[in-house]
Amino acid sequence: MTLGEMLSGVAVRGPLPDALVSRAVTGLDHDSRQVAPGFVFFALAGHRADGSHFAEQAMSQGALAAISEMPRPAGFAGPWIEVEHGRRALSLAARNFYRRVVEAASIAGITGTNGKTTTSYIADSILRAAGWITALVGTIEYHVAGQARPAVNTTPESLDVYRILEELAACGGAHATMEVSSHALALGRVHGVPFHTAVFTNLTRDHLDFHGTMEHYFAAKNLLFRGDGASPPRRAALNADDDYARRVETAPETEVLWYSIDAPQAPGRGPLLRAVNVRSDFDGLHFDAVLEGKRVPLASPLIGRINVYNILAACAAGLSFGLDWDTIVRGVSACRAVPGRFERVEAGQPFLVAVDYAHTDDALRNAIEVARSLHPRRVITLFGCGGDRDRAKRPLMAAAAASASDFVVLTSDNPRSEDPIAILTDAMVGLGRYDTPHVVEPDRARAIRRALGEAREGDIVLIAGKGHETYQVLRDRTIHFDDREVALEVLRSFGYGREKS
Repeated sequence: MTLGEMLSGVAVRGPLPDALVSRAVTGLDHDSRQVAPGFVFFALAGHRADGSHFAEQAMSQGALAAISEMPRPAGFAGPWIEVEHGRRALSLAARNFYRRVVEAASIAGITGTNGKTTTSYIADSILRAAGWITALVGTIEYHVAGQARPAVNTTPESLDVYRILEELAACGGAHATMEVSSHALALGRVHGVPFHTAVFTNLTRDHLDFHGTMEHYFAAKNLLFRGDGASPPRRAALNADDDYARRVETAPETEVLWYSIDAPQAPGRGPLLRAVNVRSDFDGLHFDAVLEGKRVPLASPLIGRINVYNILAACAAGLSFGLDWDTIVRGVSACRAVPGRFERVEAGQPFLVAVDYAHTDDALRNAIEVARSLHPRRVITLFGCGGDRDRAKRPLMAAAAASASDFVVLTSDNPRSEDPIAILTDAMVGLGRYDTPHVVEPDRARAIRRALGEAREGDIVLIAGKGHETYQVLRDRTIHFDDREVALEVLRSFGYGREKS
């Protein structure tokens, strides 16, 4: 492929020299360390580092040219191509370079505030139940043909998405399920990515430190359904019980399937997939999925009303790929658990301990609701609020915990550059609105010990905020910290047995 062919459709500032346009391209990258002879280097404007600072290194390793939305750095003598938008240029160039792989791929993109990870895990399980070799890209980790690797971002750069698709194709697969974050949509990481199916779970307050307002946050999510830089998705699955989902703008050619627990009918064009006769207990969920007169019994090891929505969304994704209900039923039941999503910690204790990623007021409320659905004696909730993030949600999270719990432990959760005490002070405003008994312990390990020490037979201890994360981000360093490990160590120190196999 020539450089001119690779840049087809990219908004370039000014004409390219003929000699450069005809040069053969062997690859492209946004990491100068990965550049090889014949590559094109994309110098992106990053949060921590300016890609233009690494252009010289890329050229010394054999790059044909550097491409960036930023002006040519002083003293840089190599070919420098200015584009209107760096990440959009990278995405379109990568799509052109990997065109055959992209055209063969069927991608489901899942967006929303809560439920993206669980929905993606269930959807991937459904696709694998069909016998397909799949890829899963999301918050916890990436899976390609059953092989796991660490997740760098919830949604990686477009080039990395296409490389995952290429690796999947080499294994004989073509179906991928992706969590699509609002950051990725706003920054252009998935600009030009052709989605077969787009799923909207819900929208509640989060990431306003980045988006500024809920309308800007929603506008970013809505890009997935408009086909930003690509054709609109062929199918869309929308939560009929969510106010923002009902405002999603789908293209006329997109086939819409709504899903709901409460809505009596679809709020827009397209049929409605409903959950009826919902039952949730320690063994999981049981309900009937009803679509256009057909009733299908579903069973899942997952628990709680929020997971009914996640299952419905995943079922809608499966249906969008033409799968039959027998396959979907098998896939739903095969998804046993999702790391850090109401994940139980067992050491033979007479009370339930669950670790959950809930880090917004709505997610925290949902997690406590899951605990309540199991009819415990008491719910003890431990939570914290992240530093360098939306301060306004801190009292909202505290109010959610205090309003629905019997005992609250307020602690730290990735304070980053902020003073942990200042974060706790912000949250205390919400706790003060209720008479719920509570303690404040900035040290998260001590806080977990305090919460577990409070528990008695029949209680549920919910350790919220970090979920699958295995680190704690402090002002001057990042340390290893896993809520599940700490909770298990504390339980053992209390004399309880080893984790059940």
